[in-house]
Amino acid sequence: MKNISTLLVATALVVAVNAKAQDSQTRIIDNAGSGQYKAIMVTDQSLTTHTVFKPQDLTPFNDENPLPILVWGNGACANSPYEHVNFLNEIASHGFFVVAIGPMPQEGVEHQWGTTSQSKQLIDAIDWAISQNNNKESQYFGKLDVNNIAAAGMSCGGLQTLDICEEPRLKAVMICNSGLFIDASGAMPNMPMPSKDKLKQIHTPIIYILGGETDIAYTNGMDDFKRIDHVPACACNFNVGHGGTYSQPYGGEFAVVATAWLKWHLKNDAKAAKMFKGKKCEMATRQGWAFEKNNLIDK
Repeated sequence: MKNISTLLVATALVVAVNAKAQDSQTRIIDNAGSGQYKAIMVTDQSLTTHTVFKPQDLTPFNDENPLPILVWGNGACANSPYEHVNFLNEIASHGFFVVAIGPMPQEGVEHQWGTTSQSKQLIDAIDWAISQNNNKESQYFGKLDVNNIAAAGMSCGGLQTLDICEEPRLKAVMICNSGLFIDASGAMPNMPMPSKDKLKQIHTPIIYILGGETDIAYTNGMDDFKRIDHVPACACNFNVGHGGTYSQPYGGEFAVVATAWLKWHLKNDAKAAKMFKGKKCEMATRQGWAFEKNNLIDK
């Protein structure tokens, strides 16, 4: 029976990956974002287990100007991105294709989702996006940048991201209000629990965006950062605690920093790189932020 169930799940995933992408539900968030491309949150009928944030108008994107891909894991391992919709929508409005774990949150029922998501769902999101880019029947055919993919997540979602950090298709990693546990006794049930040795498997640039010393993940996140010396790494702290600025208009300060990081590493944006690179980088003097980086960031 177990083998049959496993086969059914695998078959369902293959069907979903190969299905034609088409929006079945849509919702405008936060005035569609502040970026160049007005964004929208959607449910795609070929991947109802996830939520997509994307530019509303896909006509500017093609093989020469494809949309980089971000896959996202939620805080508390929630099976819904309800806490992060402003933040993720804002990133999408700057020309990114965001696939978050969990069905699309509906207005008024955001908190009715369980802590049931799994790290593998980040891989599922990558597989699906690549398949849609290759599917001639998909609205995303030839419009996604399958060579520039990042994984990110908040709190438990950050642990899920670190859990799959060895994924070879990743070009950047972003860990928000999270870090591998020094002492796992305070962890929630069902959280991924890699040891600190997992950090050695990171093969891309990585950023930690934390909420300062009042963030319950601060000690774990900063400990991670200080151990990483083999890839470019930086730690950005904004003194707002564990909740970050995700629900603020346009995702607040966290979205500004996250978008710059993604533009630098997924779009090779030289202006965005100045936020982090050089002795006089913008993060060093940006109001409210404390910034540290290892010596590989400027190379």
